[in-house]
Amino acid sequence: MAHKLTTCTFCGVGCGMYLEAVGNQIVGAYPSMSHPTNEGRICVRGWHVHEVASSLDRLKSPLLKADGQFREVSWDEAIGFIAGRMKEIRARHGPDALAFLNSPRCSNEEAYLLQKLARAVIGTNNVDHGTGVYCNNSINVLLDMLGVPATTSSISELARSEVIVVDGVDLARQLPTIGGAVLRAKLAGAKLVVIDSRRHRVAESADFFLQLKPGTEPVLYGAMAKVIVDRGLMNLPFIKAHCRGYEEFLARVRDYDLLAAAESCGVAAEQIEAAALAYARARSAAILYSTGIEARDAAPVEAIVNLALLTGQLGKEGAGIFALTEHNNLQGVCDMGVLPDRLPGYRKIADDGARAEVEAVWGVQLPAKPGLASRSLLADRGKGQVRALWLCRYDPVSTAFFGDAANVLQQCELVVAQHLFLTESARYAHVVLPTTAFGEERVTFTNTERRIQLAEQVIEPLPGTSPAWQQLTQVARALGADWKYDSAADVMDEIGTVVPFYSGANYANLAAEYGRQWPCTKDRPLGTRSLFAEGLPAGGFKFMPITRDIQVTAPADYPLTLVFGHSLYYWNQNVLIQHSETLKREYRMLLLDYPEGFVEMNPDDAKQLGIRDGEKIRLHAAGGSAVTAARVTPEVRRGAVFVPYFVRQVQQQIRGTTENGVQLIPVRVVKEAG
Repeated sequence: MAHKLTTCTFCGVGCGMYLEAVGNQIVGAYPSMSHPTNEGRICVRGWHVHEVASSLDRLKSPLLKADGQFREVSWDEAIGFIAGRMKEIRARHGPDALAFLNSPRCSNEEAYLLQKLARAVIGTNNVDHGTGVYCNNSINVLLDMLGVPATTSSISELARSEVIVVDGVDLARQLPTIGGAVLRAKLAGAKLVVIDSRRHRVAESADFFLQLKPGTEPVLYGAMAKVIVDRGLMNLPFIKAHCRGYEEFLARVRDYDLLAAAESCGVAAEQIEAAALAYARARSAAILYSTGIEARDAAPVEAIVNLALLTGQLGKEGAGIFALTEHNNLQGVCDMGVLPDRLPGYRKIADDGARAEVEAVWGVQLPAKPGLASRSLLADRGKGQVRALWLCRYDPVSTAFFGDAANVLQQCELVVAQHLFLTESARYAHVVLPTTAFGEERVTFTNTERRIQLAEQVIEPLPGTSPAWQQLTQVARALGADWKYDSAADVMDEIGTVVPFYSGANYANLAAEYGRQWPCTKDRPLGTRSLFAEGLPAGGFKFMPITRDIQVTAPADYPLTLVFGHSLYYWNQNVLIQHSETLKREYRMLLLDYPEGFVEMNPDDAKQLGIRDGEKIRLHAAGGSAVTAARVTPEVRRGAVFVPYFVRQVQQQIRGTTENGVQLIPVRVVKEAG
């Protein structure tokens, strides 16, 4: 029986764990007691992660579609077909007729080679990660305001926070290991502030629970800033030395009316004041928010950063901003440049100098025009431009909230799918390439605290499968590129050359001491536990002006606010969970009661409308109506109705397949006759 330390790849926490193997089968998993991220704890997903590799539904050879049916083919035939069709489509329609999407579950090596294949071999920036189709990523906000696109501190530092603010994320369901760290900090004396329109398990333990109206987060944070300014609790030395844009921000804050703001967001002024004072007076305060906040635009994230800057809660142990990634490698795929407007290392594609730096390493000229984002690609196929789509471990038909992925895939001349299973999206593919599973390859992932970690190989790959990075290399070679990657370690060595803050990371030092937190550079090979701990940049931080007034008033005909795309139920749709019997049972329990999906509403609203749990209801909006089932739960505040993102027929019937816009829609709810 063999045991090997590795990294769990189910969510963005990146817990350390041991896999137990007998022969060539993984039979168990248990947590590392000394890993700094999880300290001997893992969630139900981690305990059963090994079940996926042994699923009987695994693909075991490449599939090529002919006359609407798949047939098994050799690797040479599959790679040759892909390369030939890509050459034809590029010759007829140009490089921007091809697009490349991956899942934020992909390894760093896969993500890096996918975007390199697109840019350096095909010649297009049509590259994006899958979360763009159902959330608003906060990368650009953090880059603009802080200069770094990531969490500033380490999860272990939460034990030394005096105040912890949890904004818009149900940690108990989405990131349980971090939820446990927050609750242990609370038990040790930290004050806990929860800001959410839903009441969840962590909210039940909060010292201050600010249950606001959906969409009013900027109002709430503006009101908190008003309290801090009125009480003179700003950190003026910090602001003067390290921030710009303060005077314009301050002018907007002074115009704020606390009572009016409290009425707008539906939270008592006394609660807002108490939470603001607790945060401002803390020697170290942390704010945790999810980068998968589908129902928000940039303004709430800007408001969060403003509050941290106003009080100087950066560069101190236990303080900072935690941009939590629910997907296991969302941070890594963005670092690798799987973004339509940025190259690896977050270089702007439109910047000639930045582009030249990457061109010097790759030895090719790169396209200067930003590519199409995933929302555009899956909503309207890039206005007819895209004829071929590559999907790396990504299943948009099952998971993409925006657009109509099935229709898009049907219209493409070429769809290539790399996956463990014949997913709903893979059924529309022309070629399916079977990949290796967790525990069958040695690759890296970067977790929500910037920790670059190895996922170790424990068993031999299933016969007939190969690593996705290797498949990308074979296709590039078939297209004429001189790619010489013999191992994933070779890919990481090149990543260190192209991505400056990974330059000190290699497989040798990542195997020691549970990986390295970037920036991990040649002069800092041990990595960086907390950003700004060794010095804050002079004038490097930027305040953003806040909105003076946001009124969220429901029309009389549509008194409720419908929130689309809530991510609490993400996991029941996850293809890996659907191939683990234990996890499928655990995460699909709600669907036993609501097999066709549901919307959630508050018991008081339901009582007033005469609606019982499980009853059929009709949602009416200005753009249409839809029938679904009601889930009556006190988790939802009065006046709000939540629709999980996978209940797509409700979205399409009420608002169509448009790609943009915050998902807050006035509705009314009535019983469905019969």
